[in-house]
Amino acid sequence: MVQHTLAANNRPTIHLTAGECDALSELALSAEHRHPYSSAMLLAELDRAELCKPGELPEKTVAMNSRIDFIDEGTGARRIVQLVYPRDADIAAGRVSILTPVGAGLIGMTAGSSIRWPDRDGRDRVLRIVSVTPPREG
Repeated sequence: MVQHTLAANNRPTIHLTAGECDALSELALSAEHRHPYSSAMLLAELDRAELCKPGELPEKTVAMNSRIDFIDEGTGARRIVQLVYPRDADIAAGRVSILTPVGAGLIGMTAGSSIRWPDRDGRDRVLRIVSVTPPREG
């Protein structure tokens, strides 16, 4: 496995609502035995998140069910995905689970920001958020 640095001071500030943070913490803790790597990454991200009240999340912030247009700076690959709960994941349809390395790395990010984040193989990637479309209401 390639070594990677996940020092919180090297990563951009992320924002979440307190309710979403609680729900994702419960999900990550319940999935630790099935997805230890992704669960640990998600819990570390949740731990460093700045919590906001509903309606006070900064504009263009990745929340659950958001659509995210991002670029892998290492390969130049551009993807548009929707960040979803594991039960709704379907990679062929562009729905990425929060319990994947990329999902855990995207939560709470804002458009225009970048994060150095490990992929499934432990190799660091730089993901740059191009745009965020919030989840649909209702």
